[in-house]
Amino acid sequence: MSIHYERHGQGPTVILIHGLFGDRDNLAGLGRALEAEGYDIIRIDLRNHGLSAHNDSMSLAEMAEDLEQLRQTLSIEQMALVGHSLGGKVAMTYAQAHPSRVTAMVVADIAPVGYHRRHDTILATLSSIDAANLPSRKAAQQRMMEVGIDAGTALFLTKNLKPRPEGGYRWQINLPAIDANYPHLIGALPDALPWEGPVRFIKGEHSDYLLPEHQPEVQARFPNAEARVIAGTGHWLHAEKPQLFNRQVIQFLNRHLGGSTHGHDPAAVL
Repeated sequence: MSIHYERHGQGPTVILIHGLFGDRDNLAGLGRALEAEGYDIIRIDLRNHGLSAHNDSMSLAEMAEDLEQLRQTLSIEQMALVGHSLGGKVAMTYAQAHPSRVTAMVVADIAPVGYHRRHDTILATLSSIDAANLPSRKAAQQRMMEVGIDAGTALFLTKNLKPRPEGGYRWQINLPAIDANYPHLIGALPDALPWEGPVRFIKGEHSDYLLPEHQPEVQARFPNAEARVIAGTGHWLHAEKPQLFNRQVIQFLNRHLGGSTHGHDPAAVL
């Protein structure tokens, strides 16, 4: 299945992969920073997100194969991967399935493990909103906040509402498919041989997505992994402290891919 992407810059190729309910614009700031460093940047929309095609199924393995199809279509020999949350799971799945194609990988605030259901309120609320008759995105945001979704997350989710020519809105994401496939999305990675390339896991200090108890599974799958923590951030670390996050990614990729600058690698905790 073909997926939508945007490509900018020249140099070693880096694929940026957003998380659940997001799209290619989520990591646009990082993309601009990497482009300035001398990289070929490709920002993708995962299936059932953004402008990519809708499909009834969306396992981690299938989304990794979407990435492989894109690589073949663009005749890319090797590439680095940067993924946040679900995008990190897709990146890890791809690296283990196609080890020779990945040069380096950054995984932002996610582990290769299964998680409990933490998006049920979001899924139920989004499905209950009559988008076609919404007067505004603000009305949808208010509805989400009424059921306990925080303001920042609600605002992020409303970006998936797109105006209709005849009035009202439509959901750009494929909500029924995301809901149906949610157990796959929060599940552990498929069984595969370890990937021995360089990986940096970046954790938001206050997030519970990447925890010490996940370290054995991380090390089993990615024996050359290292970790960094960005202080004062949660799961949305790339949006909360973008300059620090971008620096962490750039310095890691420069070290392994030979970008334009080679700065001192920062300490584990910022």
